Parts: sequence; structure tokens; C-alpha cells
Amino acid sequence: MIVRDATAIVTGSPARITGYVNSGNSSLNGSSAQVQAPESSTEKVIKLGVGGVTLHRMKHVQDMRGDLSVGEFPNDIPFEPKRYFLVFNVPSEKTRGEHAHHQCHQYLICVKGSCAVVVDDGKSRCEVLLESPDMGLYLPPLTWGIQYKYSSDAVLLVFTSDYYDPDDYIRNYSEFVDIAQRKTCRLMP
Repeated sequence: MIVRDATAIVTGSPARITGYVNSGNSSLNGSSAQVQAPESSTEKVIKLGVGGVTLHRMKHVQDMRGDLSVGEFPNDIPFEPKRYFLVFNVPSEKTRGEHAHHQCHQYLICVKGSCAVVVDDGKSRCEVLLESPDMGLYLPPLTWGIQYKYSSDAVLLVFTSDYYDPDDYIRNYSEFVDIAQRKTCRLMP
């Protein structure tokens, strides 16, 4: 098993990622904080304290014909997408993501089943369980994202603000932390 993020907790034989810890410069002191979806119907967006990452509760309508979840661009989803992709049939021991983007925004919805998403801004990180099609997770640029703990029936829908560009990807975690810290230093007065 290749692990790109040195903060992965690996157990068993064969090895399986079972969680992630924070890097030494994290403000969370230890293991990843876990975040649950907003329960209140009035609380539609939660700021996670990791860069500009937010968790969204989208409109959910139920009636005898079935359920419907809806989001509008850019009212509910904070950018107009140019691309989408689906991630599915992921073996439970595998991870996806393990990268950040320089410019691209992403919005993740687990439309079936569940998966865990670790978000990291180079200083703080948390883990979010996506387990309902009316929950969306917004990842702005310079957010390291890891998806794992996929249920066998999981289908993850990802909207992106830009077309695919391999040069927009940051695939090395140490390089990501350096870039994120340099950007933070430039923003400070």
C-alpha cells in the first residue's frame, strides 16, 4: 500500500488506513476532529475551521413518491461548476483524493452510501462523514482532501469549478504544506 500522507494511521495485514492524525503544526492537538452534519433546519452551513471549508445541508423534500434533494448554483453551491465526476466501486480499504488544487474549487456529495473525507489547510484538519445525499462539503483551493472508509454501495458526486488540468494538482503533502504556509505568510500584514 502506498501512503502519500505521512499522517495516515495504518493497521492490519494487509495494511488498511483506519484514520489520520494531525501533523505536528496542527491546532487540533492530536487526532482529527470529527464533524457531523447540521441537525437544525435553520443551520444550513457550518464553517469547519479548516481554511474556507464548509459543510452544507441542502433542501430535502419527502413525499409518498420518494425523496428529493436539491441545490442551486451558485445559491447553495458556492461556484458554477464546469465539470463533475462520480467515484464508485471503491474497495473499502482504498483511499481517493490525497491531493489539493492550486485554483480549483470542489463540492462533494455522497449521493449513495457513505464515505469519510479528511480536509486539511496545512495547519488544521478535520474529518467529515458524508452519509446523506442532502449533505455537501465545499473544498476551496489549497485544501488537501482525502476520501476513505467508503461503504460498499458508496457513490460520491464531485462538482468542480474548472476543467481538468493536471498542473492544478498538488499531489505531495509536504509540498502542499509549504505552498499553503507561504500563501498564509503573504496574506498576513
